[in-house]
Amino acid sequence: MKKFLLALLLVPFCLVLFVFWLGFLSARPPLTTDPATLAGDGSTLDYCDLPELDGSGVMAADIPKGNTPGCGYSHFPLPILAQCTEPLPDAAADIRGLWIGVEGGHIGHLERVEQCGERTVVTSSGIIHDYGPNSTAGLNTDDTEGSVLFTVGEREYCMRTSASMIWNDGVLDFHAFGWGPVVVRRYMDGDQLIWEYADGSKTRMDRICTLPEDEKVPAARGPRYQLF
Repeated sequence: MKKFLLALLLVPFCLVLFVFWLGFLSARPPLTTDPATLAGDGSTLDYCDLPELDGSGVMAADIPKGNTPGCGYSHFPLPILAQCTEPLPDAAADIRGLWIGVEGGHIGHLERVEQCGERTVVTSSGIIHDYGPNSTAGLNTDDTEGSVLFTVGEREYCMRTSASMIWNDGVLDFHAFGWGPVVVRRYMDGDQLIWEYADGSKTRMDRICTLPEDEKVPAARGPRYQLF
């Protein structure tokens, strides 16, 4: 009986250890974002001037996948899909542009949404989440959560993330790991973009054309724990 109880205790403990290893200690995803895109300055652009998705240029699958450098970018990068002109699928709403939270759970939250074909890229708070066909990696996002949990020497450790972004009648659902539950939803309500987050919050966002001055460099994301 004692061995059985011990086994029952060991199973969840081992599961927690595995999840921690997978999230923080497993190999970081390879950085596949075009270096010129990361090096460029996306804070100078007019995000109300959106490209025509008329199929006359590059397709989504021809562009390298974008993902987060390290635990977060140091300045607002150029758009990942700037050269893409592939039309959106019928199930997708056009939510492209620069958005800022004005009401609800995350007032002041700012994000850039790119779309081209079946591909969607959300850039915000130091992270780049890119889902869809591309020339360098898989469909699902494969990057980091964006905040540093702890450091060892000069190395930073942050949570790995992976998700799919699936359109369902105008609603963009984020599925954890690509196959898990819906953790984030985005959809239009009139002229506003609604962002429902995993913490239960619901934020209304207005479209803006240019990046606010205080958003050009992400807020400092110092580690919660400095091990040594």
